[in-house]
Amino acid sequence: MRELGIVRTLTALENAERLDPLVDRVAGVVDRVLAPRSLRDVLHGVPAGHPLHPVMVLVPTGAWISAAVLDLLPGQDRAARTLVGVGVLAVAPSALAGFADWAATHEQQKRVGLVHSAANLVATALYGASYLQRVRGRSLSAKLLGFAGLGAVSAGGFIGGHLAYRQAVGANHAEDVPHLVAPGWHEIARVDELPDRELTALEVSGQPVVAYRHGDRVEVLSDTCSHLSASLADGRVGTERGEACVTCPWHDSVFSLATGEVVHGPATSPQPRFETRVVDGTLEVRLPNAG
Repeated sequence: MRELGIVRTLTALENAERLDPLVDRVAGVVDRVLAPRSLRDVLHGVPAGHPLHPVMVLVPTGAWISAAVLDLLPGQDRAARTLVGVGVLAVAPSALAGFADWAATHEQQKRVGLVHSAANLVATALYGASYLQRVRGRSLSAKLLGFAGLGAVSAGGFIGGHLAYRQAVGANHAEDVPHLVAPGWHEIARVDELPDRELTALEVSGQPVVAYRHGDRVEVLSDTCSHLSASLADGRVGTERGEACVTCPWHDSVFSLATGEVVHGPATSPQPRFETRVVDGTLEVRLPNAG
């Protein structure tokens, strides 16, 4: 079965460099509006352990779909109007979460994401106009505007699916590590060959890991950033909350070296952390629940 034409269009859109000047301007506005890191962490969904945007869009989309159903039934004008209004009000927090995630993506994802947001903006404008017509008692035009808005938000949802599943925005890019590393202990390096307080790229079962030796302790995490697959070995080490952390070189996600937990987003999934031990001067590691 062949792909739909819209899929080929979205694939071409990924490389539409003519969108980059607009992408840069919008990204600049997002960075200024969402400057506080604590705010961005909440919008990314760091406390929830996964992105918030896909959950938050259920409110406006669900309200508008329900309103469309009521518009097809007699005597439901007041209920439909209420749902349209709820959907319009719910757009703002959902959009903020979406833009927070969008600003920390690759250029191909930003291009598609910009069109995704444009479709949703059109939908919001149509539903806003539909609500005003409902208040004025102009039922027919209100319903027509609502159905047009449903078409726009459906197109936006399809593009969002392309972002999430074709381009893997919001996915955990380190999820497969436990399935690729063999169970048990693995020798990976002589401890005296590891530089002190520096990140070192190594391998376990053919999978990249990053090691950090500080004194007699060695911390080992999966090297593939759970956000968008950057190599953490190219990142930098700093201190957050009194513990050593590694910052991703691409989008500045911060992970605890001791636990792999997310300290700051945009990542929401922790890094797989390896248990370590030293046997006769050789560093051995084991990934719990591997295999």
